Amino acid sequence: MEREIHDFISYLHETKKSSSNTEISYERDLRKMARFLEDRGIREAKAVRELDLEGYLDYMERGEFASSTISRSVASIRAFFQYQMKVNGMEKDPSDNLRPPKVEKKMPEILSIQEVDLLLLQPDLNTPKGIRDKAMLELLYATGMRVSELIHLQVDEVNLQLGYVTCKEHEKERIIPIGNVSRDALILYMDKARDTFVKDSKEKTLFTNCSGKAMSRQGFWKVLKGYADAAGIKRDITPHTLRHSFAVHMLQNGADIKSVQEMLGHSDISTTQIYLSMNMNRMRDVYMKAHPRH
Repeated sequence: MEREIHDFISYLHETKKSSSNTEISYERDLRKMARFLEDRGIREAKAVRELDLEGYLDYMERGEFASSTISRSVASIRAFFQYQMKVNGMEKDPSDNLRPPKVEKKMPEILSIQEVDLLLLQPDLNTPKGIRDKAMLELLYATGMRVSELIHLQVDEVNLQLGYVTCKEHEKERIIPIGNVSRDALILYMDKARDTFVKDSKEKTLFTNCSGKAMSRQGFWKVLKGYADAAGIKRDITPHTLRHSFAVHMLQNGADIKSVQEMLGHSDISTTQIYLSMNMNRMRDVYMKAHPRH
């Protein structure tokens, strides 16, 4: 099934112009399914039956995979077999009756403004690494960009004079303004720290690891985790926590939801609306605590 999965991912990339995150997610889900099926002697998409896919879902549920993981896998599998029907002429879609488990929607984890301030105070500005880390954290919180966008950002995609960054993914791009604090942190990094890491003049990635190569997601996650621990933040935060926090804090301070949607790069405003509901919940709590006649 290797070739069929490869062709499907190529179709997503070239025809659907899917994001790299979507492609990585689909490919991971489908490879897991393929391994399960191949262990049972099924090596081609056309040989898969509805019962085989139900068996795979049972296997995932017995393995105590999270409901959200199973639901995402179902979506990947259905998209894959719909492609097989459309392009390769499969007569029957074995995923047609596949139904994901009900997923309990959890509110995203966010930091308070005070926690963000404390986190951003942790990098040591007396060291090149601290200067770099401060610039990365400030930029992530200033823009709400995804960590994949942060680590792939190029030097020429940052306009320090006008104060904005350009996020590019496939043929899509969006411009996000940055404030003075983030801008100053970037200027300090470019002036005092980047050349410490980057020895190759051809390297255009904005943020690199200590070897001068593009930073990985795992590398940035370790940086963030270290500073969260140093700040005494006990919750298990991820790079996405800063993205969530950016969105909620923007709405709390009066930003309109359409602008936040554009800055986050959400294609559907319903994805952004969850942050609006979180903001409403916060206002309700403030009201109940503060209003004398609640």
